[in-house]
Amino acid sequence: MDLPIEDFIALRNLIYERTGMFFGENKIYYIKKRLHKRMQACCADTVHEYIRFLKFFDPKQREFQELVNLLTVNETYFFREFSQLKVFAEHCLPEIVEQKQRTGDTTLKLFSAGCSTGEEPYTLAIILSEMLDDPTQWEVMIKAVDIDENVLKTARRGVYDPRSVKDVPPAYLQKYFTTPSPGVFAVKPELQEIVVFEHLNLMDRRALRYENNYDFIFCRNVLIYFDDAARKQLVERFYTMLNKGGFIFLGHAESLSRISTAFKIRKMDGHIVYQA
Repeated sequence: MDLPIEDFIALRNLIYERTGMFFGENKIYYIKKRLHKRMQACCADTVHEYIRFLKFFDPKQREFQELVNLLTVNETYFFREFSQLKVFAEHCLPEIVEQKQRTGDTTLKLFSAGCSTGEEPYTLAIILSEMLDDPTQWEVMIKAVDIDENVLKTARRGVYDPRSVKDVPPAYLQKYFTTPSPGVFAVKPELQEIVVFEHLNLMDRRALRYENNYDFIFCRNVLIYFDDAARKQLVERFYTMLNKGGFIFLGHAESLSRISTAFKIRKMDGHIVYQA
């Protein structure tokens, strides 16, 4: 299958316009490999024909969603980037809890952007269950969103293989998971109850407009998909979503330094964290 540069650019621009995800010309092979599968499904003989189908014959964007599902990388596991989670658990969470206790506020809201198959939000649920003195005294809600509908199905099931749970401490594995069969680990209902999964395009300003009053936002290894303009737009929205004093966590290779000056930069245990 050929992917002429002009067709790649036309497809890349359509993806960018609808999702904010930007693929440089170094990603031609990456796109080509995944595109071929979707072209076969749509019986499109050329890339030009496939793009035309997406624009004019896919009114509910079902085919476009199938393409996006293939283009997003969903590499994740429980307790990923543990040292950063430790900062969240031992420094940021106690700070927010103390503030709320002073005002009698018993709500805790967390937002997990690009949640993939759910390991991150369930990890956060475990940390909250362990770190809060009395979790029953708190109204906890973790909203976990992703643009890929397939990974959300896995997340809602909450059933994982040994690779996903390889970094879960044995005591937590016993406490928060069941093993319905050998090599299968299912998240217990008490964790599932506090995590809400939703399909969401982070570039959908209308949908994000209703997301507010969060104490923590986890957006780790998501901004790498966007160009500077889309990153700026998203980070500005995140700032308005956070309560004053709330924190945002990014991936190790990501930074807000060139995107926004709205956040305070704090260093905790060798990690940079950003505070509203």
